[in-house]
Amino acid sequence: MGKLIAITGKGGVGKTTISALLVKNLLTLGNTPVLAIDADPNSCLDAALGVTVTDTVGKAREEARASAGTNAGISTRELLRLKIESALVESKGFDLIAMGRPEGEGCYCYANNILKDVITEISSQYPYVVLDNEAGLENLSRRIVQKVDLLVLVSDASNAGLQTLLRLYELALEMNMSYGKLAIVVNRLRSNSACGVNLPERINEIREKTKADIALGLPDDEETAAFAEMNRSFLEISDTNKVFLKIRELVQ
Repeated sequence: MGKLIAITGKGGVGKTTISALLVKNLLTLGNTPVLAIDADPNSCLDAALGVTVTDTVGKAREEARASAGTNAGISTRELLRLKIESALVESKGFDLIAMGRPEGEGCYCYANNILKDVITEISSQYPYVVLDNEAGLENLSRRIVQKVDLLVLVSDASNAGLQTLLRLYELALEMNMSYGKLAIVVNRLRSNSACGVNLPERINEIREKTKADIALGLPDDEETAAFAEMNRSFLEISDTNKVFLKIRELVQ
């Protein structure tokens, strides 16, 4: 697997926007191809990247499970791999795959183990992988992805949001998650000085507790908000956009 960047945080803090702008930064810098993984069951990263998802990994898993034993000469693993590959959305410079939501009842432990292997196999073909996680660490806790190069914890500036950062960090430790570097990102900060945005004072305490490699503040930006409201592709946002340029620090 190439460099894996995983973005997580509580709901509504802008994880998908940050994920899309990370992809745009990688594309702009020529770090291609990129694999974008939408791990949120609500699947909205496709719109943020200007593509459309029709099939998901969850759907592929259900179809492979239903077809198990009925396809002569094809193992369950191979069938799942083929179905997941068919769910891959290809675009210029990047591909996207959406995890989706599994349906039906029963134990999926065996299917999840196969799924983890197949995702690892597909990811190994890309120098960069951007994982837009669902709220919390659900996907990571299922061990579908066990090791990341850069773990990005996203919050807003509220006390509740900042407290969630610490909880997410504690969960990562509890699950023995392996990561190369840790970044804390506080999103939608209002400008309150001539120098731009200032990180909340509590960030120093949080960074000390988490030993984060970087703490980054993103401005509350009208252009970025407009793109999100209109469901426009963030790949079309201006190259001078303040949030886009600030996120480049994560890439660097």
